Amino acid sequence: GGGVGTRITVDVNRPAGDNSLRYRLKYAYVTYTPEGSALTGKFGLIHTPWVDYEEGLWDYRMQGSIALDRNGYLTSADFGVGVDGKWNSDAVNMQVTFVNGEGYSGGTGDQRKDLQGRVSVRVMNTDDMGSRGGLRLSGYAGFGKPTGGGTRQRFVGMASYKSKMVTLAGEFAVAKDSDATATAVVNGQLVSAFGVFHFPNSKVALIGRVDYVKPDKDAPSTTLGFTNTRFIGGISYQLSPNLRLLADLDMVSYKNGSPNAAAEASRQTALFQTQFTF
Repeated sequence: GGGVGTRITVDVNRPAGDNSLRYRLKYAYVTYTPEGSALTGKFGLIHTPWVDYEEGLWDYRMQGSIALDRNGYLTSADFGVGVDGKWNSDAVNMQVTFVNGEGYSGGTGDQRKDLQGRVSVRVMNTDDMGSRGGLRLSGYAGFGKPTGGGTRQRFVGMASYKSKMVTLAGEFAVAKDSDATATAVVNGQLVSAFGVFHFPNSKVALIGRVDYVKPDKDAPSTTLGFTNTRFIGGISYQLSPNLRLLADLDMVSYKNGSPNAAAEASRQTALFQTQFTF
């Protein structure tokens, strides 16, 4: 009421080196939207500008996180303050945040913070007039310093098309990170493209995605990771409004070998996944 809202979302994950499951906070924030305003302020453990937006476009977080999140370049939540805005029935929407920069799993860090921003513009309408619908051009930029000092910069550009039947998107990202000695900057690159096709008058959909990640554009492998390409393909069935089934293949290939035995063992996987929405 009065333009004030709150949200708390919890998450279950399996920490490294421990086969148990733990319960933790993912989002915990308060919002304020002045009456008649196009802007909403947020404070607390909030969404970061890009990951949640792209996941809503991809719509298959049940399969796995988007490429930028999966490869450690971005996180979906962080502690800080932010402003969301939307204009002309979401023809333009944006988000700006000022956050710790270490993500919801990284703690508060030190005095160094990150400034992040995203804007998305609909240049052509479709039968989907939502915040991700239509033919859109979207961009993101993030500037900050990791705990202890150094460089952390992210730049993303994406073109997308979304209707009720078809979703298509392609993005190119550049990452600048300090190396292990914090004396040089490593330039990473990421390209991701995905599509979803919903068969007319059917509950069946086909999904496909390709991610190409180069942690260092000047070398096939560094301390930041190996150059790799991931292919995802599958078929889903919307059994009911709150239950979705997905069968898919997830395959990744590494350039010049494999990072470790665990990565090699999980290089090709066949999955059957379910999504319950409540």
